[in-house]
Amino acid sequence: MDKTCTFLAFDCGATSGRGILARLGGSRFQMEEVCRFQMEEVCRFPTVIYREGKRMFWDVEAIYGHFVQCLRDLGKQGVHLDSIGIDTWGVDFGCVGKQGQLLGLPRCYRDPYTDGIPEQVFRQIPREELYGRTGIQIMNFNTIFQLYAQTREEDSTLAEADALLFMPDLLSWMLTGKRVCEYTDASTSGMMDQESRQFDLQLLQRLGIPTGMLLPIVPSGMLVGSLKPELAAETGLGAVPVVAVAGHDTASAIAAVPAADEHFAYLSSGTWSLMGIEVPHPIMNTRSAALNFTNEGGIDGTTRFLKNITGMWLLEECRRLWKGEGKDYSYPELMDMALREAAFPGRINPDDPRFAAPEDMVREISAALGGEVSDAQIVSCIYHSLAERYGEVLDMLREFAPWPIEKLHIIGGGSANALLDQWTADATGLTVVAGPTEATAIGNLLLQARAKGLVKDRWDMRRLVKKATEVKTYHPHEHLG
Repeated sequence: MDKTCTFLAFDCGATSGRGILARLGGSRFQMEEVCRFQMEEVCRFPTVIYREGKRMFWDVEAIYGHFVQCLRDLGKQGVHLDSIGIDTWGVDFGCVGKQGQLLGLPRCYRDPYTDGIPEQVFRQIPREELYGRTGIQIMNFNTIFQLYAQTREEDSTLAEADALLFMPDLLSWMLTGKRVCEYTDASTSGMMDQESRQFDLQLLQRLGIPTGMLLPIVPSGMLVGSLKPELAAETGLGAVPVVAVAGHDTASAIAAVPAADEHFAYLSSGTWSLMGIEVPHPIMNTRSAALNFTNEGGIDGTTRFLKNITGMWLLEECRRLWKGEGKDYSYPELMDMALREAAFPGRINPDDPRFAAPEDMVREISAALGGEVSDAQIVSCIYHSLAERYGEVLDMLREFAPWPIEKLHIIGGGSANALLDQWTADATGLTVVAGPTEATAIGNLLLQARAKGLVKDRWDMRRLVKKATEVKTYHPHEHLG
């Protein structure tokens, strides 16, 4: 690679988004937050939920506005972009009308309009049949349940829609005017047939959901189009290509796992944890259904066979409450607290519904532990309970894995927690490789690089990640240095 190429990743989470710039050329891969000194102004922005009574919507126009401002600022700096990629959360979508107009704001998965909807769907399509066709775990906010809820509301949007676009594709359309439906995000919808990897139209028709708005599903890495002429001129960037990367943020993150071969499990660790394996084909049977494993799309046509686990949400809620009491513990302080109480025997089940959204997480955990406990004991309990839960899920994964699992790769923000990484190694009995923390953005950027021809496949991408980023290794039952 003689030429250095510059790529921009828009990485949008359910509370905030940002722009990440990367340069790739020769053997050097540089990643930096765009305009660090103006980051909050230009490249860091909220993903705002708009409320209308009890209804909740994503203010996608505001997100688009932040994209445009970021692009304007890059244009003023004279930055040349080779391409742009967008990743977001899954399941949510917007609709485009026949005249090319956005038909209202996308509904937010937190909207309670899907409460009780799965049970209504199961009266027409048994739960076992739905899982057997789609391979997706049952969660009330799955796209199929949102669409069924909207048909029950007689929402005129669906009747007027010419195209349904998932969030990354919707934002790409706003930049380019071109429509695609990318595989990784579509796969989370709960309405894709796992055998054909296209939407199960018969399934949707049985539920009375219109299907004419659904586009063919295309693989990750496809070119969507280029910035609209007016946007190309406004930003001064020209007709920059926009690539349909792995639009689902977890799929982009798994693309950046620095693994040498397929003998690994991954843990995408943050507020929530996603633990799984990368396999060539979906795993769908009564056992996987009973354990609530899901089959989501990965790059190169792979399947992310995984389980959702409550993550650092437990600690963040406690930390928020403690801060309200004037105890603003730093992360190093929390680790020291847990180490001091490492022998504390109390444990909780992190996935117990009582911890999903309690009014007071500290009080709820204390009650589960049987009474009065110290802050340090709560932190120790959370770390140990998460590590042990990861060990339990790893044992479940071993039942399904087509090869021995030899390493656990922890990626995302939670990978920087050295104590939890070590205790996870202890609980799983596996060597843990922690990092990169910026896996989602890196995966997004490298998929753009692959579209440009700079890397060949996911293993080439992973070799580059291994060379270009720092990781830490933890072996079972070692002491932290």
